[in-house]
Amino acid sequence: MKVIIDLCVVPMGVGVSVGKYVAECQKVLQDAGLEYQVHAYGTNIEGDWDEVFAAVKRCHERVHAMGAPRITTSIKVGTRTDREQSMQDKIDSVTETLA
Repeated sequence: MKVIIDLCVVPMGVGVSVGKYVAECQKVLQDAGLEYQVHAYGTNIEGDWDEVFAAVKRCHERVHAMGAPRITTSIKVGTRTDREQSMQDKIDSVTETLA
């Protein structure tokens, strides 16, 4: 099943700056070959359900390995069965409506 998620991984106990942890999760997504778009407060990811959630697990593993003793993660999940839709399709739909 294809899925689009909005992922926000927040390492705790590592201080105020979390950029290096976010960058490490981006490397996980690149290595997994997943389509993703970073935004100010998270990352949109699309792909096969099992592959996407395996990457989320790897993000947690890597961030813990970097020294974060605790992580809190927020995930919004969307699936469709009526047709395929990519992240870009969703953006294009809104852009066309605004035009």
